[in-house]
Amino acid sequence: MKSAILAQLNEPLRIIESPKPELSLGQVLVAIKAAALNHRDVFIQKGLYAGIKIPIILGSDGSGIITEVAHDLDSNLLNKEVIMNPSLNWGDDKKHQAKDYIIMGTPTNGTFAEYVSIAAELIHPKPSHLDWEQAAALPLAGLTAYRALMVQGNLQATDKVLITGIGGGVAQMALQFAIANGNEVWVTTSNTDKLQKAIQMGARGGVDYKKERWNKDLIQQSGEFDLIIESACGDGFGFVIDCCMPGGKIVIFGGTAGNIENIIPAKIFWRQISIIGSTMGSNEDFSQMLSFVNKHKITPNVSTIFPLEHAQNALDLLDSGNQFGKVVLKVS
Repeated sequence: MKSAILAQLNEPLRIIESPKPELSLGQVLVAIKAAALNHRDVFIQKGLYAGIKIPIILGSDGSGIITEVAHDLDSNLLNKEVIMNPSLNWGDDKKHQAKDYIIMGTPTNGTFAEYVSIAAELIHPKPSHLDWEQAAALPLAGLTAYRALMVQGNLQATDKVLITGIGGGVAQMALQFAIANGNEVWVTTSNTDKLQKAIQMGARGGVDYKKERWNKDLIQQSGEFDLIIESACGDGFGFVIDCCMPGGKIVIFGGTAGNIENIIPAKIFWRQISIIGSTMGSNEDFSQMLSFVNKHKITPNVSTIFPLEHAQNALDLLDSGNQFGKVVLKVS
């Protein structure tokens, strides 16, 4: 099968012929129609991720058709149009993942290939209102956004929501979910065009987080927030705390700006603010996310589609940050 392999860190992906995956008990083989990129893939290529295994087929997101099933599975699964939950080995505790938890695409091979094997329990029907590329764009970003908002954030209909860094795929899915839920949503970004696109998607407004004391500008426009979905952290996290109303929640799913330092603890404990971590989600979270997507006919925002042969070009575009929406590979 054709695949995009990361053979060495900090080197371009290579398009090679790889053996088709063999099935273990309980697994199915999926012929990939489309695979979406995530910043995780860029971080892995640069060696900025834990547990990297090389050579490796990158990719956590994919949509496709089941072409083979292990002998212990029902053959009626054949030819089903599916998407895959890339959250592997979550475990039995809904509150957090197990110690052996991993995400598809490292240390196991991922979706930048013509075929992938995966446990049948992680296969879900492709939403019928989505095409292959839109469906491929949903799993990782949709799962992460849904758990951050609905599970960890316990989003209520009356909550006013702030989503930081709206250029990212998870942030955009969170925006779509909150808008579909009927919430008032504001955003931060470093790009005026991205702010306008977020407003077109339903955001009430937002600010440029690169401006000095952006938090004051935002609070003047919007007031404080019940729930903040944050992915940057770093030196600007103090401003995020300032935007949270007393008794509010900040859910963190990433740390692209680095460690949190120089925080005034009293701003957190005196105002009874909850700071909650979130990453990916359980298979139950994935099922609930899909139900929400199907109910509201939510369509992931796809920015650019590349053929599998141009996987490195797709990674370069994602790394540049110039896209607004998911970057997707058309595989077959």
